[in-house]
Amino acid sequence: MLEITTTRHNPFVDPVLSVWSWEIPVYLFFGGMIAGMMVLAGINMLKLAKGERAESFYSVQTPILGFMLMNFGMGALFLDLSHKLFVYRVYMAFEPMSPMSWGSWILLLVYPVILVSALIRLPQAWPWLGERLPVLQRLSDAIVASPGKVKTLGVLNVGLGIGLGIYTGILLSTMVARPLWNSAVLGPLFLFSGLSAAAAMVHLVASLVPRHPAPRGFLAGAFAMLVQPLGERPPEPRTADSLIKADLGFLAVELVLIGLLFIGLLSSSASHLASVDLLLSGKYALVFWGGVIAVGIVAPLVLQALELGHRIPHSIVPAIFVLIGGFSLRWVMVNAGQASHMIAAIGM
Repeated sequence: MLEITTTRHNPFVDPVLSVWSWEIPVYLFFGGMIAGMMVLAGINMLKLAKGERAESFYSVQTPILGFMLMNFGMGALFLDLSHKLFVYRVYMAFEPMSPMSWGSWILLLVYPVILVSALIRLPQAWPWLGERLPVLQRLSDAIVASPGKVKTLGVLNVGLGIGLGIYTGILLSTMVARPLWNSAVLGPLFLFSGLSAAAAMVHLVASLVPRHPAPRGFLAGAFAMLVQPLGERPPEPRTADSLIKADLGFLAVELVLIGLLFIGLLSSSASHLASVDLLLSGKYALVFWGGVIAVGIVAPLVLQALELGHRIPHSIVPAIFVLIGGFSLRWVMVNAGQASHMIAAIGM
């Protein structure tokens, strides 16, 4: 007797993948945003280490905010696990050829780098904490006084940020059975979307929390330290425009990458053509065209360009739109990707 074992007759796998719910888009969104925050902060640290005046560029970082959002994302990822008690087994081995293994170890390294980065100017950003824990002041002074330490932190932030932002797209692209994900463009697309969301979140929080000097109270100071200046003095107000210009660049690149993703899929097999239809005119078209393209990219591009040209006053509206678009992109790619399938396999 010949016995054949197959996973195709699994209702969670065939004909469409049905294993990821809201938890994965939430994790991908927060992970991408934190990755972008690390890259932006790392670039600023490298400028600081080179001796550039901290006031002359938008020299702020958001490590505590990143730490909080990372916990939200990791909490969502933990809820998605079927065997929660065995999560530690992920770290009992390292598989060089597995994007998931790379991602797991990158996540483990991100936490200490974020927390050490938070020591820079933390006592000034949250005076209440600095007065009660003088050791924080000494640690902050030791880092700030050493360009080498600042440079090392900058390199670690940029490197881990790029790794965290790009690995999720690479992980999805390895799943050949889901044609919508089967593109090398997905990794860079998620990275630039994360950079854009990070710029928007930094802009949003910097607009809402108290400005320098930080309040000395516990609660007001706790909000103030969500945006930490890297220099002794906060950046000049005009430097905020550089963050908007950077976001314009990120959004433009994101739009180009989406175009390249479509070109690649449309010029591939019948299964890939069918997967694109899910976004162009199918079940997920409204979220894609409305949430990702119109609200998440085109509207912020137009509004921020008008703000830079002094045609309209600065506001937090474009930043909110970018965040909506960033989450919509993850939601639509995860769900439409699971719904995509190999047409030839269905005919078998």
